[in-house]
Amino acid sequence: MNRRIKAGAVCMLMAVSSFAQIRPDALQEYRNGNYEQSISICLNEIASNPDNLEARVVICWSLIRLGRYEEARPHGLTGRSLSRYDPRIIEILGEIGYYQGRNSEALQYFQEYVNLAPEGGRIDMVYYFLGEIYIRLGRFHHADIALSTAVHYVPGNAAWWTRLAYARESAGELQSAISAYERALSLNSQMTDARRGLDRTRQALDAR
Repeated sequence: MNRRIKAGAVCMLMAVSSFAQIRPDALQEYRNGNYEQSISICLNEIASNPDNLEARVVICWSLIRLGRYEEARPHGLTGRSLSRYDPRIIEILGEIGYYQGRNSEALQYFQEYVNLAPEGGRIDMVYYFLGEIYIRLGRFHHADIALSTAVHYVPGNAAWWTRLAYARESAGELQSAISAYERALSLNSQMTDARRGLDRTRQALDAR
């Protein structure tokens, strides 16, 4: 009898192991760019367990990639209620707010992310988003600081250097703006915005 029980237990373990191996992986589908498939898997997970934080995180990432911010927001807010200080959820809500134009809300979430995860996996993007929000708000010195930090983390991003240069130009810091525009063009000589900005800034400096 004991042998039969043990055999049954072994078979059950083998079945569970097999299921775990073939079970669809929402995160892997997301990483492969299969966002709709990732969303579908996450929705099934959430239907089975509404408190599944990982499913909330991954579905938000996939929905954001597809530009479906309004759909992502409830999942982000639910994730926030499940784990108040999870940096991933905080960054997600900041990103959704950014894309929906809720600048003050996005700013609050991104600042919270910086405080909670100063070396987090999304810290470079968070500083970039902060810089763009400050530009929207006309706070160009703050934008300079945020975007300077962003390019510190990703020094090879020509687009970010261009935005940093624009923030400096808008703040009247023409010489440092020229340096940033030149850096952008050294990384990508085809950056039209950087070329125009450099010409414009040099003209403004000569006119002083």
